[in-house]
Amino acid sequence: MQQQLAIALSELEKAGLKRELRPIASRQGPEVDVNGVRLLNFSSNDYLGLATEPFLAEAAIAAIAQYGTGSGASRLISGTLSPHSELEFELAKWKRSEAALAFSSGYATALGVLGAIAGSGDVVILDKLCHACIIDGARLSGAALRVFPHNNLERLESQLRWARAKHPRGRIIIATESVFSMDGDCAPLRDMVELKERYGAWLLLDEAHAVGVHGESGAGLAEAEELIERIEIHMGTLSKALGCAGGYVCGSRSLVDWLTNKARSFMFSTAPPPAQAAVGAAAVRWMGTEAARQRRHLLWSNIHHFQLSANIARPTQSAIVPLLVGENEAALSASKDLQSASAPGELGFWVPAIRYPTVPKGTARLRVTLSAAHSLKAIESLGCALQRIGLNQGT
Repeated sequence: MQQQLAIALSELEKAGLKRELRPIASRQGPEVDVNGVRLLNFSSNDYLGLATEPFLAEAAIAAIAQYGTGSGASRLISGTLSPHSELEFELAKWKRSEAALAFSSGYATALGVLGAIAGSGDVVILDKLCHACIIDGARLSGAALRVFPHNNLERLESQLRWARAKHPRGRIIIATESVFSMDGDCAPLRDMVELKERYGAWLLLDEAHAVGVHGESGAGLAEAEELIERIEIHMGTLSKALGCAGGYVCGSRSLVDWLTNKARSFMFSTAPPPAQAAVGAAAVRWMGTEAARQRRHLLWSNIHHFQLSANIARPTQSAIVPLLVGENEAALSASKDLQSASAPGELGFWVPAIRYPTVPKGTARLRVTLSAAHSLKAIESLGCALQRIGLNQGT
């Protein structure tokens, strides 16, 4: 067994697909310490720079002082503490939904939700570029699985027509991201909502990379396009723009009650630590403030500044800007070059390579993510560095 694993790992390395953990010896932020080297960080999903905000740390400290460090049991036994209920109240209010349910992670949310609402005789239709958690949840549900090419509405409608004809009594669930995690583009949400209504389907919308970035109160693309009330299942995570951890789903009271009784990743997991829930509630409350709106405005200003600095030709729809390289080794080499591509006396850049299976084969890339915490100088420096290594033109 050990020899087989060693051989398999060697094959991964030869293919440029072997991954290693790279501990960061500093707080998340626009600068990080990686293996003793200080680098400008353009890889984090902390889009609003909340991960180190003092008011969130204070919420965690207060929760630990009052409730301790652990929840002690699953939510359905004795692990539902006041911070969990408060978080769900704030989430439902923010998303203008009847109810919300918090999970330990975004991955656990997708597995639990799809496994609870879909099964044999049902159909789940996915965008080809959906996150692995949605794909895995759909597979584990036991429902018939169909995949449509990325954002291709004609193929989506064709699959909806097939699903309605072949499974007339079954549930049909369309699952998509609002902002796609590796490409940074947006789903054609209004057209998708109209299609699912025409065919009597449900829409599960993962707003992981849209919350905090899109919408008047940062509630995501559905809010920005005034579609919240027309979407059945709002899914997301607190671990990106909200600066903490955990996943959630928002929707009708009957949906949340059903998930409470049937979502296995919720039922059979110890409840998240009370401090995690308390920080999430504080972050969600903050999203509706004037300070949050100013932070989003700064983020978008930084996004547009990077687009100009890096000579990105295509429109930028989010804080995620992929720079396609193609082959795995070329992407790894470009990432390494950026660590030392700064001008004399300046810091290098932390932009890890993204490879298969995170992205399709042959589309390895550098994934630049922008934050409100980045300075204009850092953004301009990255643009110059990309030009020096020949990656200044976005694709």
